[in-house]
Amino acid sequence: MVLTRPLILVTGKNGQLGSSLQAIANQFQQFDFLFTGKENLDITKEEIVQFYFKKYKPSFCINAAAYTAVDLAETDQEQASLINIKAVSNLAKACKEFSCIFLHISTDYVFRGDQQRPYLETDITDPVNFYGYTKRAGEEQALAVCAQTFIIRASWLYSEYGKNFVKTMLNLFQTKKEIAVVGDQFGAPTYAKNLSEALLKICSQPIENLLHQAGIYHFSDKGNITWFDFASEIKKQTGTLCHINKITTEEYPTPAKRPHYSVFNTSKFKTNFELEMKDWKNSLASCLHQLGQSG
Repeated sequence: MVLTRPLILVTGKNGQLGSSLQAIANQFQQFDFLFTGKENLDITKEEIVQFYFKKYKPSFCINAAAYTAVDLAETDQEQASLINIKAVSNLAKACKEFSCIFLHISTDYVFRGDQQRPYLETDITDPVNFYGYTKRAGEEQALAVCAQTFIIRASWLYSEYGKNFVKTMLNLFQTKKEIAVVGDQFGAPTYAKNLSEALLKICSQPIENLLHQAGIYHFSDKGNITWFDFASEIKKQTGTLCHINKITTEEYPTPAKRPHYSVFNTSKFKTNFELEMKDWKNSLASCLHQLGQSG
């Protein structure tokens, strides 16, 4: 593999974000890309990660790999910890050793969700489930090990790829006349394509600027909605006739607790990278159009 441009190493190529990054990579021809999955780069093995970095010498590493099964993580704690903590530490060590900028994707689930204003990057983290605990621990590992680390927290990620809320709703609309959706958990959706573009625009900044901007950032589309609001807008934009009932969190018990409120304040991201967040309804329309599901 002969490289003439800076290389971006992307983990988790088969996930929502990894797939979205692959879809737009050709728009960023100032970079070479190396997309990896667990079949060719096991990030839980430190020696394999070190070998990869020594061989390819990436300028940037975007860690789009994660254990994201929130409910299953409550019982599958060893695997969740391995991927969300140990693997992150492995990547951070390699990034430090090979002077690579590390962009690690985290989540709104690092917060308890009991406040009434959008969360700042400086707010105290206090996760209410084991998945959130592992993601917070991964953040801490990365920041402690590698000075050139960017933690990008995203909320309610969805896309044309993999499993997510939008695709689940579309499937339910086709098979059910009536469904129930929680209406007392507040957040903001993030279209994976928007996040992908934002990550690659970070990589496009002058290196000398980036070294002064490392740290934690919040990213999402513009919005302050519930899951019920999200489902209702999907229904509206697709013209489905399925009836949606609004229910409470208590009426839909899950193994893992969810934050009641996890809306992000994205001002730091907008200011540092001069990037305006997109409206959540417009982003949803773009995704539905790609899925061939516009009303």
